[in-house]
Amino acid sequence: MTDLSQYTLYSGGLKGAEAEFGRNAEIWGIKEVNFSFKGHRMDRVKDVRVLTDEELKQGDISMIIVSKHMGRTYAEAEKIRRVIQSIFHVVNNGHQVFAVGWIQPDKTVKGGTGWAVELAKFFNRPLSVFDQESNRWYSWNGADWVEDEPVITHRNFAGTGTRYLTEDGKKAIRGLYERSFGPHPA
Repeated sequence: MTDLSQYTLYSGGLKGAEAEFGRNAEIWGIKEVNFSFKGHRMDRVKDVRVLTDEELKQGDISMIIVSKHMGRTYAEAEKIRRVIQSIFHVVNNGHQVFAVGWIQPDKTVKGGTGWAVELAKFFNRPLSVFDQESNRWYSWNGADWVEDEPVITHRNFAGTGTRYLTEDGKKAIRGLYERSFGPHPA
């Protein structure tokens, strides 16, 4: 039997997908670390790790580079920069990355979730996204998204995604935990 106390979920604790990943981690007895920064509002305030300005700088990148890489324009607002910086810590600590959102025609993922997905690709992490448009899981094979039913295989994993989580998205997260660790504990 797998010792679930040896697993850790890394996330941002925001409402929607991140909070749902955290609720499921708690149900299965998995440790949880939610990265935040001063002034950041979170839905899930369990096991919060507030990043210092110095730690946030470790994830610093030009917003121009982010915008070009994602094919979208992002504001230069300091809050957006801090969100991008904190996403670095979530992905850097998770040796396997799971996200819930919408895969775009250009193979990126919509919104801030998309930056987590792009970092996971850059860091060559095993990566799976539940696409709320098609209601299916896809894993990145290095060149394209391939339909999949992923399982959590790394003890340190990241869970991130949209604030606008659908019921199917919630079921997908629950299903991921059940495939990985067995039925919902009583």
